[in-house]
Amino acid sequence: MRLARIETSDGPVTGEYEDGHVHADETYEVGVDGELLPPCEPSALYCVGRNYAETLDQMDYERPEEPDFFIKPPASLLGHEEPIAYPEFTNELTYAGELAAVIDEPCHDLAVDEVPEVVRGYTIMNDVDALDQQGRTARKAFDGSGPLGPWIETDIDPTGIDMWTDVNDERRQDANTELMLFDPYEVVSFLSKRFTFRPGDVVAFGSPANPGLIEPGDTVEITYENVGTLRNSVVDAEE
Repeated sequence: MRLARIETSDGPVTGEYEDGHVHADETYEVGVDGELLPPCEPSALYCVGRNYAETLDQMDYERPEEPDFFIKPPASLLGHEEPIAYPEFTNELTYAGELAAVIDEPCHDLAVDEVPEVVRGYTIMNDVDALDQQGRTARKAFDGSGPLGPWIETDIDPTGIDMWTDVNDERRQDANTELMLFDPYEVVSFLSKRFTFRPGDVVAFGSPANPGLIEPGDTVEITYENVGTLRNSVVDAEE
């Protein structure tokens, strides 16, 4: 099942997404009755980096002994099809296509085999990065740095999913989640020993090789097999 949030004249509505419609107490047509919102309302987005061997080789990073993480705030969120404003403070804005879990209930200190019980489902995040800024918070935690969506897929095994990222219809990333150094269940378990998760919180599992530069006018499409495609275009900050 796919769960989506849509902005309507009566406010945000959550329901089952099917063929361009969100079914709740009423049925809403996306693009007619409202636009899709980020599919959850996290208190934080917990993001893992350096989680693919090819990315380590490409970026000349050392292999981490445990998941390497940072946090984006809720202000970083954008929805599917919502424009990414190119910040005035950077000249090196990059995309990175990531699978993300959405937590369904309050939880802490999870064993690996307990993780599937607390995950609502999986969605897609674009880890937008102002690469020329100092420190991860400055680079990754600004407004609009976390496009998320388009919905949550509740029925999927995250450990062997093909993914690809296209920029202006040119293939930039192509990988499978089985290539992760730490699989999604290991990552959620690891982070849960440090943080108490709340319903709607997001855990993103890192980007495969070839995250790259984007410019105003570019359209980024990130696809994870059997989850969906997250699409956002880049615009000048003043637009």
